[in-house]
Amino acid sequence: MTDTDTSTSTSADYCLIDATRPPEAEGPPYAECVLCREPTEYPESYKGITMCPMCEWQEAQRTACSG
Repeated sequence: MTDTDTSTSTSADYCLIDATRPPEAEGPPYAECVLCREPTEYPESYKGITMCPMCEWQEAQRTACSG
């Protein structure tokens, strides 16, 4: 049996999903949510998938690890 050092482990080491987020917009125009078409907190110029806070939360619930 080996002794492992867990003092350097962080929550970032635990989750293997890339959770990078787009930069927040400083003001209008805001990008539309790709699911519900509501305005998001991200700039319209951001290229990629943008979701409003509610859809982000629902997506995180749906894809969360269950173990």
